[in-house]
Amino acid sequence: MTTIATKRHLIPIAMILVGAVIAAAWYSYQSVQPGRLILHFHPFVGEQVLELNQVRYANPGGEGSFKVRDFQFFISNIRLVSNSAEYVEPESYHLVRFDNDDGSYAIVIENVPRKDYRKIEFGIGVDPATNGTVASVGELDPNGRMAWTWDVGYKFVLFEGALVVGDTQYPLVYHVGFDENYKQVSLDLDGPLFDGPEANIDLRTDILQVFNGVKTVDMAGMPSVKFDRTDAKLLADNYARMVSICSPACGP
Repeated sequence: MTTIATKRHLIPIAMILVGAVIAAAWYSYQSVQPGRLILHFHPFVGEQVLELNQVRYANPGGEGSFKVRDFQFFISNIRLVSNSAEYVEPESYHLVRFDNDDGSYAIVIENVPRKDYRKIEFGIGVDPATNGTVASVGELDPNGRMAWTWDVGYKFVLFEGALVVGDTQYPLVYHVGFDENYKQVSLDLDGPLFDGPEANIDLRTDILQVFNGVKTVDMAGMPSVKFDRTDAKLLADNYARMVSICSPACGP
């Protein structure tokens, strides 16, 4: 026969068990709720952190030093891949730029299913199917500065600055954006992406790669690229490698 004293001992145990069940259910519920993914783009010029309007970076292919007045590029079709699932961001067109106060750029993606993603993929530029339209999708603006004025479509990468050789300053203007300049990037993640409701990926953007990647560019010999497909291809083959995952970390 159960005594009153025994019942009194059983009540706390029952409460603990109920609490454990509730906690487990809450954890299970939270673990399947969509999360937030933030992509942080950190700009560098080689090993140096980007500082706009500072003549401090060596011309990789010749004499002189250069400064960056403006650098922008489109990221599109962001895709997360696991062994058993994938997530594709809808209306995935973002204009990355570094003229804000902290000198970096963040893309915030809400409602991402929390899976065991092992890879992130995206394009640098605008895919041909969308580039040939005037649709306002994501951050695409057919009337904005990154749209061509002479044709339908967008500048995928924009670099403007100046090269200083001795006492002479030469303007640098590189606008690249033919359909064939769209470059797909695939990066392996270091470990599980989500261990909570928010995940972060730090991405190093090396602007120097545009001029010193697969081929080295002498800025004095090629101070401008706008309409030449051969020169645009050279820069595009280079910038295909300009974004990588920071390891272990990077600033600013």
